[in-house]
Amino acid sequence: MQPFLEFLAHGLFHFSIWQIVLITLAATHITIAGTTLYLHRSQTHRGVDFHPAVAHFFRFWLWLTSGMKTREWVAVHRKHHAKCEREGDPHSPAVYGVMRVFLRGADLYRIEASMADTLERYGRGTPDDWLERKVYTPHSTWGILIMLVVDVLAFGALGLTVWAIQMAWIPFWAAGVVNGLGHFVGYRNFSSPDASTNLSPLGLVIGGEELHNNHHAHATSAKFSSKWYEFDLGWLYIRVLQTLGLAKVRRVAPKRVLRDRAHAGRPADLRTLEAVQTHRYDVMRRFGALLKQTALRELRARKAVEKRATLKWRRSVLRKFLLRQDALLSEPQRSQLNSALNGMEQVQRLVDMRQALARLWESSSDSSEQLLQQLRAWLAQASGSGINGLSRFARDLARYA
Repeated sequence: MQPFLEFLAHGLFHFSIWQIVLITLAATHITIAGTTLYLHRSQTHRGVDFHPAVAHFFRFWLWLTSGMKTREWVAVHRKHHAKCEREGDPHSPAVYGVMRVFLRGADLYRIEASMADTLERYGRGTPDDWLERKVYTPHSTWGILIMLVVDVLAFGALGLTVWAIQMAWIPFWAAGVVNGLGHFVGYRNFSSPDASTNLSPLGLVIGGEELHNNHHAHATSAKFSSKWYEFDLGWLYIRVLQTLGLAKVRRVAPKRVLRDRAHAGRPADLRTLEAVQTHRYDVMRRFGALLKQTALRELRARKAVEKRATLKWRRSVLRKFLLRQDALLSEPQRSQLNSALNGMEQVQRLVDMRQALARLWESSSDSSEQLLQQLRAWLAQASGSGINGLSRFARDLARYA
């Protein structure tokens, strides 16, 4: 009886509490790394390829610590990008509400992963070898049960707690925090057509997944950081593996290149058009900053002619909805925004110009030459608008290459 009680108290290895904590954190971090590197950046978006040994290690580890099936995870996430913030998005706060996604994101994932049409349409190109067909997919519970046995053997009764933490780690951080809070709070570097946000400039805890808005702007990029002050731990791991010959980076987000200022007076060419389309989310973010500055200036100018309550209402509506993507506005919200813009001529002109600019990459039927003529017309209209900020914006845009 005494040996059994000793085993329950300490397991086979008699680790101290702090050793168990460190081992648990290390194990859960490997699970995070497998999710962001293998499932997300490699299998879903094809931004990086890993050596077969590395890829299979991640696949095996995720089978042990989460029971996740590669094809299901990939299919659900690809559908999220395809239907983002619209009906059909498997886990959008805009559809389900932020608290439901945050607290029950794992349930939403399981519901979508059970749909055969989702797997068929969005799950193509994932591993289909003997192990996947005979072990990992049909017997996903085997892995987590093996992990349970290993934890209990290693840590005794405390192994049950270690195992529970391992099982809850991805549902909490990926399904809850990234999918929920990552579309609700945070900052945005890019005006992508969704509500994605960066939760933190330091992508440490979730391996870089904190930089969620950057990812939505350049989904196929293997690197999630975009600003000098941002750090993507997953990208560091990729670079280390690349140095060792165990990873091959296929895509990273393109860098913005500007021609010299003398080029600003020349007509836009196809290189300019391509650059504007490539960097469209950054272009719209910069335009949004101009729009915000102009709105604040007009609000200050209206203090002399409008009541304080009216100005307060305008400011509140503009703060909430002015920079939000039009597709994400409900009809009542759109109506409020139009009412708040009433009489604000420069802001309304900028809103119209923003919509015209967006048509350069939203059109699917116009030829490159037609889009180039539209860009030239837009630049000419912006330059002659009489709005200093818009004129400067047009001059900078004409330098894109």
